[in-house]
Amino acid sequence: MTPRFAPAAQVRVRKVDAPGHIRTPWYIRGHEGVIERFCGYFKNPEELAYLRPGTPLRALYRVRFKQAQVWPQYGGAPGDTLDIDLYEHWLEPVEEHVR
Repeated sequence: MTPRFAPAAQVRVRKVDAPGHIRTPWYIRGHEGVIERFCGYFKNPEELAYLRPGTPLRALYRVRFKQAQVWPQYGGAPGDTLDIDLYEHWLEPVEEHVR
């Protein structure tokens, strides 16, 4: 298996209102971030929550977001970031020409 995203890749978190046990925080959906690292392959916790096998394994990434972009009212330092572990099926690439 090869991870879809490499470190430093620009990604956007899918903005969907999926039912059930979801591990992706609502407040981060629709925001753009940068892949900080690939963490490995793991069973899908969204499936495990319903006593399903959680397969196939899913790629997990640590994604870094600028806090001021997540929360426009953020009063901290401009360079402050927030890292969130997100599964690949929640991420989509950000195309440079779209930005």
